[in-house]
Amino acid sequence: MGLLALKEDRPTPAAVYNWRVYTAALVASWASCMIGYDSAFIGTTLALPSFVAEFKFAEMKAAELALTKANIVSVYQAGAFFGSFGAYVSSFYLGRRKSLILWVLVFMLGAGMMLGANGERGLGLIIGGRVLAGIGVGGCSNMVPIYISELAPPAVRGRLVGIYELGWQIGGLVGFWINYGLSKTMESTHEQWIIPFAVQLIPGGCLLIGAFWLKESPRWLFMKGKREQAMKNLCWIRNLDPTDLYIIEEVAAIDQQIEHDRIHVGPGFWRPFVALKDPKVLWRFFLGGMLFLWQNGSGINAINYYSPTVFKSIGIQGTNTGFLTTGIFGVVKTVVTVIWLLWLIDHVGRRNLLMIGAAGGSICMWFIGAYIKLSDPASNTKNTELSSGGIAAMFFFYLWTAFYTPSWNGTPWVINSEMFSQNTRSLGQASAAANNWFWNFIISRFTPQMFLTMGYGVYFFFASLMICSIFFVWFLIPETKSIPLEYMDQLFEIKPLRQANGIMMERLRIQEEEFRHDAEGAGLTIEKTKNENLEQIDV
Repeated sequence: MGLLALKEDRPTPAAVYNWRVYTAALVASWASCMIGYDSAFIGTTLALPSFVAEFKFAEMKAAELALTKANIVSVYQAGAFFGSFGAYVSSFYLGRRKSLILWVLVFMLGAGMMLGANGERGLGLIIGGRVLAGIGVGGCSNMVPIYISELAPPAVRGRLVGIYELGWQIGGLVGFWINYGLSKTMESTHEQWIIPFAVQLIPGGCLLIGAFWLKESPRWLFMKGKREQAMKNLCWIRNLDPTDLYIIEEVAAIDQQIEHDRIHVGPGFWRPFVALKDPKVLWRFFLGGMLFLWQNGSGINAINYYSPTVFKSIGIQGTNTGFLTTGIFGVVKTVVTVIWLLWLIDHVGRRNLLMIGAAGGSICMWFIGAYIKLSDPASNTKNTELSSGGIAAMFFFYLWTAFYTPSWNGTPWVINSEMFSQNTRSLGQASAAANNWFWNFIISRFTPQMFLTMGYGVYFFFASLMICSIFFVWFLIPETKSIPLEYMDQLFEIKPLRQANGIMMERLRIQEEEFRHDAEGAGLTIEKTKNENLEQIDV
């Protein structure tokens, strides 16, 4: 098998892996570019001398300054929390595509508000704009992984949802580097810090334009009873005729899952909430939320939002040097993300990546914390050169980045986009995204205070949480790679969990052989297969 060889759940025509499905994922992932950029640029923007001077940060006491920065950063996550649940409402009534358009418009309204801020008006427009921008990205963070997973063939689902994560990293890369470039090329003026805020409009505008080309999710259309349009969209995205056996088999599985959900969950806006009474459904919601607790417990958002503070604690001095170090951090994340989505996520698998990443990342955090405890580099302001221990600490920081990025950075999004049934998928993703933004808010809101009071203990805290996450994954998370969306319910019922993927793939192989054997000369059609599935469920 080659580097990019695929492990398929069934024989798949080459036409299925076409430019349309990849382009749809790329267009939708403009949303993650704007999310990644917003997550990255704000920390270094707050450190720009022009921003510090205009809003008189130097006149604030340390506690007041920490609170002000925390508020500017964290209201974005608070807005995203509510936007995540708002997207459930919009997707139920409007669909995935129109929801994307709605939420990116909200984001762009917020981004535009921020451009009106200045020293005379104060920080109100920035804070209010970041709330609206947060609501917009919260809605998009719900919709995009669902949309991509519902379009994707199972063998490349991890890769395609991974494009969403790549967009996040590319946006973050621009966000990390933009202020370094501005600080080196522009005078310390109002225009210097307003440019990073204006750049937010670029990925949002690209998504808004591209969304008019996107097709609505066929699975959502099937669920709403719009079969003609659903078949048209599915055949377009698969590049196959409606009579192709692959299409017949896929539609049969979708119909069977929808009918199963109709009986056990029921149609309607509130039925997925009622379904939470089922312990099996509630359990998966719990797992999805906990994945983002452990993700944020790795320390990533403390670094994303307060990278100058983090690097200062290691001994990096000077604004430009801190910006440069932050930019290199963004480069490492982006390069590793490409490797992750092209090979690791669909070959090594979700489960193994999470455990390996947590183990390696924890070791790195323990080293960095120990170095800061023993040498206290932030207090030595006279020596502008890193010691050998400081260089080692920087090496372990970038090594932590290499462990974290292909594991906890994007993999929780992939798992959450695929592990729920059709009728609960939108609510499940809303719950997962809201959990992400809630824990993101907690970390971003209290990181400045944590560094003030805990010092090196912050790194030990994150290292301990990463160790705990290993046990969580080992005992509770099955491997989901290559499993069709319609078979996730069965996957989560298989014990022991560590063998669930292999057992499920063998079941699918046997089922596939039986299906194709029965199909020979049987004259299967979409409607005939649907009727047979309904009869099986009724029995």
